[in-house]
Formats: sequence, C-alpha cells, structure tokens
Amino acid sequence: MAGPKDLDPSSSPRALLGAELRHAREKAGLSQEDLGQRLFVSGSFVGQLEAGTRRMQPEYARMLDDVLGTEDFFVRNCGAAAKSKYPEHFAEAAEVEGHAKAIRQYASMLIPGLIQTPAYARAVCRAYQPTATEDVIDDLVARRLERTRILSDPTKPLLWAVIDEAALRRVTGGPEVMAEALRHIADLMRRKRAIVQVLPFDAGAHPAMQGSMKLMDFDDAPPLVYLEGVDTGRLDDDPATVAHYRLYYELLTASALSPEKSLSLIESVAQNYTHEELP
Repeated sequence: MAGPKDLDPSSSPRALLGAELRHAREKAGLSQEDLGQRLFVSGSFVGQLEAGTRRMQPEYARMLDDVLGTEDFFVRNCGAAAKSKYPEHFAEAAEVEGHAKAIRQYASMLIPGLIQTPAYARAVCRAYQPTATEDVIDDLVARRLERTRILSDPTKPLLWAVIDEAALRRVTGGPEVMAEALRHIADLMRRKRAIVQVLPFDAGAHPAMQGSMKLMDFDDAPPLVYLEGVDTGRLDDDPATVAHYRLYYELLTASALSPEKSLSLIESVAQNYTHEELP
C-alpha cells in the first residue's frame, strides 16, 4: 500500500487531523495495519484518515486517543474535521468523490448527480423536500452542482455510468427539463467526457435491482464502494465487498446497451420530450 502523502496542515481541519494522526502513529511505532487492528478497521482505512479522504468519527477519535496516548486531542478536534455541507449519510462519499481517478456508477431511478442539469437537480431536490423554502432548495441545488466541477478537467476522473432506462422515462420536472437533461448527457458522451450505458427494460432481472452503487478508484488509496438508499448511505473499503460490487457492475455493463446504442436511445428520448413541448 502506498505511503501517506505529506499534507499541508493549514489546508483544512481534516488535513490537520490526518497529519497529527500520522505523527502520533509513527511516534508510537505503529504501522497503519498495526493501528487498524487495534481499532478493528483495515490499515487502508487508517491511511485514508491520514490522507484526509475519510472522516474521523467520534468513536474512532476516542479509541485513537486511548491507543496513541494523545489525551483527548482527537476527540476535541474531530468535530471540526467532520463538518460538511452535504447530508450526513452522503458527506463522506461526496468528499472522497473529488479525489477519485475513476468513478463507476449505476443509477436506477434518476440521473446521477454528477451529470444532472440545474433544472433537473432542482426537480429532484424539490421532490425530496416538498415543503422546503426556495432558499433551502437553492442551497441544495448549488451544493449538488458544485460537485459537477470535477468534470471540468478534460481527462479525469474517468466517469462511467450505467443508467436504468427508467431514469430516462421518468418525467422529472416536465418534458422540457428532461429534454435538456438528456441532451446534456449526450453532449458529455459526444465530447468523450463520460461513458454512459443505458440498461434497457428488456434486459430483465439484474443484480442491482434494489438500489444504486458507486465504485471509486484512487491513485494512492484502496478502492471504495458507496451504497445509497432513501436518506441512508454506506461507504465501504472492505476488499471483498468492493470486489463483490465490482462484479455486479461488470454484469450490468454486459447487460446494458453499448455506448453507441445508448447515445442513440438518449437522443431519441430527448427528441420525444422536445416534441411534447410543442403546442
């Protein structure tokens, strides 16, 4: 496993906490694997804490203070490092997403957040919070769209999405919003900025029928899988679990339309929505 990066402690509370953890661990003469065993986590998880890509939860902070003899340093400081502008169940996944070199995602009922348009994102956020004020919705949309900035680089990360046909057919926000959303996906595909495959209805049963998943690979850390449900999510670095869901993803890509046929279907459905807009 690659060694932890040298961090700039002034860059963020999480970077400071990671740098202090690395210092305390090395001072105690422990490897990442040694410390992981005492915390009942993997050595790679410790490495991700040190790199600032994973959030330090209070239960781990208490154990670290005990194992490393740091009094209450980590308990006192983990709160500041854990602050996030994203919902609790999604915060870690959103933050590590920005460090990924490759993101592979299956979406069952909606277009993935990284390739949503503002109008589509607004319709989704409004569906989640039907009684929220416009200011709240504006904030949610802004946070979601901020994540799409990682696609401004022309080459990284690799984004490969498998989208269920249901997400194309579900009229979210109305025909005009859907037409724009699908044209946006088609544009990303034509510019070679994203690989998108549509899993058609006639593909039948598949291993991810009960939810969505996101696999993330990194240059200097082990891969992660994020599993999400309604207001719940779980980020997992267990190698066997990641391999399990990677196989699921490969099965999905095998059952999905090719990128070329997917592009044709996406543009065709977008055109149908455009015709619905006409008087």
